[in-house]
Amino acid sequence: MDLAFTPEEQAFREEVRHWVKTHLPDELAHKVHNALRLTREDMQSWAKTLGRKGWLGYGWPKAFGGPGWNAVQKHLFEEECALAGAPRVVPFGPVMVAPVIMAFGNAEQQQRFLPGIASGEVWWSQGYSEPGSGSDLASLKTRAERVGNTYVVNGQKTWTTLGQFGEWIFCLVRTSTEGKPQTGISFLLIDMKSPGVSVRPIKLLDGECEVNEVWFDNVVVPADNLIGQENKGWDYAKYLLAHERTNIADVNRAKRELERLKRIAKAEGVYDDMRFRDEIAKLEVDVIALEMMVLRVLSAEKSGKQSLDIAGLLKIRGSEIQQRYSELMMLAAGPFSLPFIQEAMDAGWQGDHVGAAHCAPLASTYFNMRKTTIYGGSNEVQRNIVAKTVLG
Repeated sequence: MDLAFTPEEQAFREEVRHWVKTHLPDELAHKVHNALRLTREDMQSWAKTLGRKGWLGYGWPKAFGGPGWNAVQKHLFEEECALAGAPRVVPFGPVMVAPVIMAFGNAEQQQRFLPGIASGEVWWSQGYSEPGSGSDLASLKTRAERVGNTYVVNGQKTWTTLGQFGEWIFCLVRTSTEGKPQTGISFLLIDMKSPGVSVRPIKLLDGECEVNEVWFDNVVVPADNLIGQENKGWDYAKYLLAHERTNIADVNRAKRELERLKRIAKAEGVYDDMRFRDEIAKLEVDVIALEMMVLRVLSAEKSGKQSLDIAGLLKIRGSEIQQRYSELMMLAAGPFSLPFIQEAMDAGWQGDHVGAAHCAPLASTYFNMRKTTIYGGSNEVQRNIVAKTVLG
């Protein structure tokens, strides 16, 4: 197993680093490095910039308009973007639904939907979780009834991340109640401008509306928007969730945030406290171990061996690391990590003149990160899956 990058891979890294440095606005990088609020325009402008380069679908094969990068190149691209302070690619379009459309959609669906995703022009949302159907996703109740050449959809989705910006949403819907719950689920693409679709933002403790409820009231959806076969959506969902769980791990963001933690600790005078520095060191060891796990997978893929199926493990370790670095940041900043209040920020309460610009908004990040061990498949469920896979 060779975990070192080749000269060609290092040259690729330099190419990506130079391009990102040239095209990423300083103001946007400043926001990302300091965890400041990103607007819809912030996120989509970067997506469109990547789209013009042909890199928004950085994991796509050339046959579908992507760069055709191998696993190592994709990893290096993600790392350079994260370290430079680029906003994360909103994954629902290019990272999640696009691979499902490529693998299970027909040619007409691929031609219809993929270009808008690749360019960053169309904002996609995910409609999976429902009240009472989160970790037990197979119990979902949103119903799609076939009426001629359409489906009529009724039900509710919840915790829809950035759904207030969504233009299209991919949904798991129930099309049959016969047999096991998993066998009656279909994968449907829905235009969020359709009559009967309503989005209700859920305001969080920090005043943000990162998540939403999405309601469907007799929404008419063309049957042509069904991906694959009716009642086979559970298979497509599992395919997608492997992409989501790997994305949640996000070792590259962890490396960037580890450096931010060190900056905050030094600015607040706690970096010289040996006990606190021990906690930083333990976190750094875990980040390195997570990176080694990722590199092992890349090495296996590069050598043509069967890649390790460790999406669940990556999700478990990555999400726990995110919680730990956000907690240590908040502890380092003390009272300056108070929950994010936009009015206070606008008034300069956490500005440079009070020496606390590096602290905003730490407490809200801490609270927000409590979700990471739950969404995308709770870590308790992931441990059961890993145990069953390893132990049989």
